[in-house]
Amino acid sequence: VYEEDYDWLNHSLRPIDVHQPDFLTTVGIGEAAYDISLLNISGTSFGALSPPAIQALNTGASLGRFAHNTGEGSLSKYHQAGGGDLIWQISTGYFGCRDEKGNFDPELFKSKASLPQVKMIEIKLSQGAKPGHGGMLLGGKVTDEIAETRRIPVGEDCISPAFHSMFSTPTELLDFVEQLRCDSGGKPVGIKLCIGHPWEFIAIVKAMVTEKRFVDFVTVDGSEGGTGAAPAEFTDHLGCPLADALVFVDNCLIGAGIRERVKVAASGKIVSAYDIVRHCALGADWINMARPFMFALGCIQARDCASGRCPTGIATMDPGRYRVVDVAQKAQRVANFHHNTLKVVGEMIGAAGISHPVHLTRRHIVRRLSSSEIRLADQIFPHVEPGALFTGEPIEDPRLDVYWNKVSGDSFNFEGQLPG
Repeated sequence: VYEEDYDWLNHSLRPIDVHQPDFLTTVGIGEAAYDISLLNISGTSFGALSPPAIQALNTGASLGRFAHNTGEGSLSKYHQAGGGDLIWQISTGYFGCRDEKGNFDPELFKSKASLPQVKMIEIKLSQGAKPGHGGMLLGGKVTDEIAETRRIPVGEDCISPAFHSMFSTPTELLDFVEQLRCDSGGKPVGIKLCIGHPWEFIAIVKAMVTEKRFVDFVTVDGSEGGTGAAPAEFTDHLGCPLADALVFVDNCLIGAGIRERVKVAASGKIVSAYDIVRHCALGADWINMARPFMFALGCIQARDCASGRCPTGIATMDPGRYRVVDVAQKAQRVANFHHNTLKVVGEMIGAAGISHPVHLTRRHIVRRLSSSEIRLADQIFPHVEPGALFTGEPIEDPRLDVYWNKVSGDSFNFEGQLPG
């Protein structure tokens, strides 16, 4: 407890009993708005994970009444098999909603997005484990089922480009968001990204404010986020760590006066109830996890995911290996993990005198800076008042202060930036 960077939640002399297992947050507006649980399953693609692993995760989500993100590998029949709520993630490859040339197909999207089980749409811009890199599913994993699900050739390496072809500016991104929202019947549409150049996200926020068109949520993926198939140098040295990225995104939205309209999710090596509490205090409305739910399935972190030889049958497309996954048993364990984790979250915030994670702030978390110095998180991270970008109030975050007046919705670059 005396080591540098140790942190904790302050308790209250007036603790309260908290009985609200889901801690729901409303995302979007209108009839298609979705009440999402505080804890949900992060992106888990069919192909990266085996059929019974995907089915067990979704069945667990149904049992526990929380959401399951499909990952970029599209909406498979195994994601739908358990009846759990789905967040359909659409990445640069547009898997499941692409034509033969790999371009986005709005009619295919509409046919799947209209399914009642699909509750939200997430446009993946980048991920923490390998931001700016794209991805690849080795041809050996591209079975007939995966090829049909993703609409790609059987047995060939499946490539996800590093960037989207549907937009190249913040305004065009909002055009795409509007298109997906319209074609899905008004369902919430958000973006997922790992923060890199700060002016790029600031430009997205400025476009939203200027045009009065909004994403419904932003999923902030920290550079701690994992995958079994990322280059080591990208995993270790690219992208902004989650705590700093989360505070930055929260401050951008607060400073622009749109924080109530745009919800924020956090993902990236979050594994415990305290991790949930800490990241909610830093700005998250809800949390996405993949790793702990995979542990519930039986993952032993053999770190052999890309080979197709996963010893537990979770990250493989080999029927001889995944036949050992008992869907019913694993689904119950997934639901149990969700229930018990949120139970502890309730106990922890109750000890702090708080009734709901939405009331957590940076004042509730304390961090040790040295053996003799501690600070509240709101004394460590920059603070921005609501609407400060327009009221002239001081802005402690230098990134916002420097770049807000240099960006626009017409470009992800800033005014005066030299060509890359």
